[in-house]
Amino acid sequence: MLAYDCWPKLDGMPTPAAPPPAPAARRSDATRAAILEAARERFAADGYDRATIRAIARDARIDPSMVMRYYGSKEGLFTAAVSVDLALPDVSALPRDRAGEALVRHFLSLWEENEVLTAVLRVGAQSAAGAERTRDIFRDQLLPVAQRVCPDPEQAPARAALVASHLLGLALTRYVLRIPSAVDLSEGEIVAWLAPSVQRYLTAPHP
Repeated sequence: MLAYDCWPKLDGMPTPAAPPPAPAARRSDATRAAILEAARERFAADGYDRATIRAIARDARIDPSMVMRYYGSKEGLFTAAVSVDLALPDVSALPRDRAGEALVRHFLSLWEENEVLTAVLRVGAQSAAGAERTRDIFRDQLLPVAQRVCPDPEQAPARAALVASHLLGLALTRYVLRIPSAVDLSEGEIVAWLAPSVQRYLTAPHP
């Protein structure tokens, strides 16, 4: 008997099974992600009022009924598309006089790395619904930061609004309007200019 006769016959070996199809949950997640990405781009380009479910579905290459299935309405889709966790630093764990610098550096990293925030700002500048959503994001997440470090918590809403005016103003000029002199500023220059003002809004005595 030849040596190779001892090996099992290939013809008798079972064919490897094909990989199972992607679970429904995975396909659902991919569909949701495609819808949200298309919605952010469409809301940013057209504003809330002119953006349509049909156009968003076309951009996502799905049927409009799928958009309604996942998000129920244009308002529901908009809320999901511009839902942003700012992941703000815990300024109470920092020296009090470093809170302004920490916020400016944090927001710079957010704007540089997260196109969703730029889309939110564009929508906020173009429509009442977008402006309201932007206000909600910054009020709900920035106000608690101001409350932790300002001398009088009753003044926190006004202080948070002043901080937001600087941070959003920077984002508008640097990332949306792309004014050359704002785009050309280095991170260190921006921190040097903005941090003292943000710090003053947070912790200086009321004028």
